[in-house]
Amino acid sequence: MFATLALAAIAFVPLDDRPVTRQLPQLLGRIAGMPVLEPPLPLLGNYLDFGKPDAIIAWLNGSQTGRANQFVVSADMLAYGGLIASRVPKTAFADAYFRVRSLQQLRRQHPAAWIGAFGTVMRLAPTGVPAVGRAQSFFAPYPIWSYVQEYANLHDPPLPAEEARAEQLRVLIGDRTLQAYLNARYRDYAVDDLLIKLTAAGTIDRLALGQDDAGPVGLHVKDVRALQASVAQAGLEDRVAIEPGADELGMAMVAQAIARGASWTPHVAVTYSMPGGGTLNDPLEFAPIETAIDGLIGLCGAVRDDAQPDISLFVRVPNTDPAHDDDLLAAMRAQEQAGHSVAFADLTFLRNTFSVQAAFAQRLLDSGVASKLDSYASWNTNANTVGTAVAEAVAAGAGRRAGTYDALAHAEFTFDRIVDDYAFHDFVRPQINAALTAQGITDHTYLLAEQAAPIAQLNRAALWNRAAAILKQLYPAYHIAAIQITLPWNRTFETGIEVGLAPNL
Repeated sequence: MFATLALAAIAFVPLDDRPVTRQLPQLLGRIAGMPVLEPPLPLLGNYLDFGKPDAIIAWLNGSQTGRANQFVVSADMLAYGGLIASRVPKTAFADAYFRVRSLQQLRRQHPAAWIGAFGTVMRLAPTGVPAVGRAQSFFAPYPIWSYVQEYANLHDPPLPAEEARAEQLRVLIGDRTLQAYLNARYRDYAVDDLLIKLTAAGTIDRLALGQDDAGPVGLHVKDVRALQASVAQAGLEDRVAIEPGADELGMAMVAQAIARGASWTPHVAVTYSMPGGGTLNDPLEFAPIETAIDGLIGLCGAVRDDAQPDISLFVRVPNTDPAHDDDLLAAMRAQEQAGHSVAFADLTFLRNTFSVQAAFAQRLLDSGVASKLDSYASWNTNANTVGTAVAEAVAAGAGRRAGTYDALAHAEFTFDRIVDDYAFHDFVRPQINAALTAQGITDHTYLLAEQAAPIAQLNRAALWNRAAAILKQLYPAYHIAAIQITLPWNRTFETGIEVGLAPNL
């Protein structure tokens, strides 16, 4: 039995207003019984409407965060107004520079606080939107963004075999747009380098720089290498992480703050579903998944320990055969029956094998293993998935040790992830995409209001039915007291699920 601790609040500035970047970190705090304070939602912007950095700086330094003793801050939101804003040339470097330097004022006001910050190394592709409605005036709308993406994915400088295509792409993009893109890349690199300097000066205690969607080749390579050199020169390898991923960084750093608040360093073991599973490389990451997973364990405030773990992380990799699937399920069940914390991350989607992912998720539900998991995640990049799984398990473990664990909040988080990662992405998302395509709308990355409204309604109806069926298997002692299902960015890439569960009477 763990004693109850008084856990102070965490002040958190999200990357943007999407559920995965804003809602889930806040839910981690509920699981652990540690309040996570966030700026008012209107300050965070929404998709192509960027956040309001100066108002967020005022919030950070105001009375609303007075009871916080830990801070986790998105540098992209602080400097530009969010992740999408960080990919366009709108914000001048001088503005970004002074906004990020505002962290020095935060340090002066909270000299004893722990301050964590996370930023991104700009991804290769600009945000892709069709040239419709107000998106027509957005930076590099289709097809320009696709040309920029192809150009940025070439070697730097282009190989001889790539040079002719590189020249074609320069013409298609246009000198002005290409230079604006390259200027934005350099601005973002300079801001990331400034964050390293602020960490060296003691303004920031822990810094994570995530390489947003980019493989091992492209314009980002020189940025990553230069930042790694800056970290090494300053001797900050133990305080600055540079690793693949973006959307999970807020969750991971909030989990680290939660673990710190509970005075706990979790030990995490990793088991892959296939021998050599850690050598796989996500096409959208610059390092093998073993490197990314070990980095995320550290970013969540934990250490890798395959011998005596507090949390057992099971990672299902692509091309896992039926026999190894059976072994994986049996091992997870054995760990649960022994009373151990089990986290699960399914990466089979990396080969676009959604049917394989869906079949195993259903096995987890049918077997009862899902109902005893401390975390579940199974969609988006390796880093996004693993970061979610580890962060949720750490929050649960920290809450148990502090005596502030909220079992209902934990159930809601896991239910949310299974409904989203499994039901939405494997079944409902293909359904609503097909409905749009049947209407002649082939680009689903930005929907006009009149297109989005009926599709959002179809999404709600289809996902509600699947959610109700999942809950009966996952947590039969609970019922859905309230649920709100949205398409938060008027696109089909993600759904928003806000659910309230209640015990059956």
